[in-house]
Amino acid sequence: MSKNVGRVSGTPSPNRARIGREVAARLEADPKITRAKTEAAAMYTYPDFLSAHECDLLIELIDAAARPSTLLATHNDPEFRTSSSTDLDRWSDAVWPIDDRIAILLGLPPANAETMQGQRYAPGQQFRAHCDYFHEGAEYWAKMLEYGGQRTWTAMVYLNDVDEGGATWFPRAGVRFKPKRGLMVIWNNMCPDGSPNYDTLHEGTRVVEGQKYIITKWFRENAWIRGHVPTYVSSTGAQR
Repeated sequence: MSKNVGRVSGTPSPNRARIGREVAARLEADPKITRAKTEAAAMYTYPDFLSAHECDLLIELIDAAARPSTLLATHNDPEFRTSSSTDLDRWSDAVWPIDDRIAILLGLPPANAETMQGQRYAPGQQFRAHCDYFHEGAEYWAKMLEYGGQRTWTAMVYLNDVDEGGATWFPRAGVRFKPKRGLMVIWNNMCPDGSPNYDTLHEGTRVVEGQKYIITKWFRENAWIRGHVPTYVSSTGAQR
């Protein structure tokens, strides 16, 4: 049962509730996917979603254009998010097929997906406890409504093993994921009624030794991209 009492950051939504049910049913029907052992949120893992080659390629892209990570809202703690981020080129031959595979896996329209973001954590870097959903009473909410509205599902993939530290910890859900190359973690940021689920609060814990690379894909309840979204066509001409 959710412990999301007194921390609701938005209202229930039949549309988001439907999205949650449909994606969860799709993931639970896939034998490669396992539901995490928590009742606090719909959360899943998919080992080896990306190959070693794909992970290496994405790491190169992240390193080539990394910038200090930012926050949507201001925060008084300068140590709150200390990683580097890269907005990956959605339409590039390297990113597009991976981008499409994630959307197909979840059964969500590619147009609802934000630009895939890569993150790099050096030793000592972290992302303190936060939720991926938007606070509907915040100043930025009106702008979010213009671009697809609330975030529903998050898909995150570890691109490398980390020597020490760097786990993704969900303290309210009681779940911790250790970085493992190619492992995808997927979760619904909403409660069953479509309201934001505070039990999805999570933290990218401090890297102690080595570096940590991940990609993150966030999906909105409505279209984030305006206009036509083409289907990926590989270099061999095969449509995906």
